[in-house]
Amino acid sequence: MKRKIRTILRYLAALVVALSILGPMAWLFLMSVSSTADLTRIPLEWLPRQWDFSRYASLVSLEPGKPGALFLHALLNSILVACGATLVSLVLAVPAAFSFSRYPGRDGWLYAGLGIYMVPPVAFVLPLYFILEQLGLLNTRIGLVLVYCSLILPFLTWMLKNQFDTLPRDIEQAARLDGLRFWQVLLRITLPLAKPMLGASALFGWLLAWDEFFYSLLFTSNIAAQTLPVTIAGFTAGRATDDGLIAAVGILASVPPLFIAIWLQKTLVGGLASGGSKG
Repeated sequence: MKRKIRTILRYLAALVVALSILGPMAWLFLMSVSSTADLTRIPLEWLPRQWDFSRYASLVSLEPGKPGALFLHALLNSILVACGATLVSLVLAVPAAFSFSRYPGRDGWLYAGLGIYMVPPVAFVLPLYFILEQLGLLNTRIGLVLVYCSLILPFLTWMLKNQFDTLPRDIEQAARLDGLRFWQVLLRITLPLAKPMLGASALFGWLLAWDEFFYSLLFTSNIAAQTLPVTIAGFTAGRATDDGLIAAVGILASVPPLFIAIWLQKTLVGGLASGGSKG
């Protein structure tokens, strides 16, 4: 009896979590297909009287005067910047985390990197602005990639270091006795074993870059490098705001993270299934 009650409570908890996640997305979708009259009707009706998908058509259109040109360009900027920052951060975080894990005594540097997150981002605005200005990288995708790496790299290093600590070291020691060097052990032994955690780290780092708003707002001035969060905020400017259009933008902006999560989920499952062995 107690087992059944626990099972029921577990499913109820899962249902509450699912509703808390899917509920806002469902309401956002209903807003995106509702007319202005439906959105301003009192009392509010849950379902629109007339379903309108014209906002989605305008967002994926490149016709002049349509919001699609602005939205699609910002979407491309966000994808390129998020992928670039995540890739560069992973390339740097993997050897850094491995060295922190396998060669103790350097935790002070690790805590110093983590302390960056305790400082308000506005404190770094002027130094970063002057650096980007001197390098000619203001209002560029490369400039945003470098700035986002300063946010993602400490996080990924800390996350990977904790995961490397859990891996067995016997295989690595045996590989070193066989003559493999530091980089060979990392590439041939440790990384195959760490494939699941690499996928999780890449996902968190990518989402951190994808959702970033503050630095993108300050270091970009036009659509040449503006990312999606800044562009979405721009849709709210003016006296008349189309709430349905903003809701449609929110729905479309959630599609890339969904595909990234699905793709990395397959990577996680594959890594857990493959593992590594010493023969």
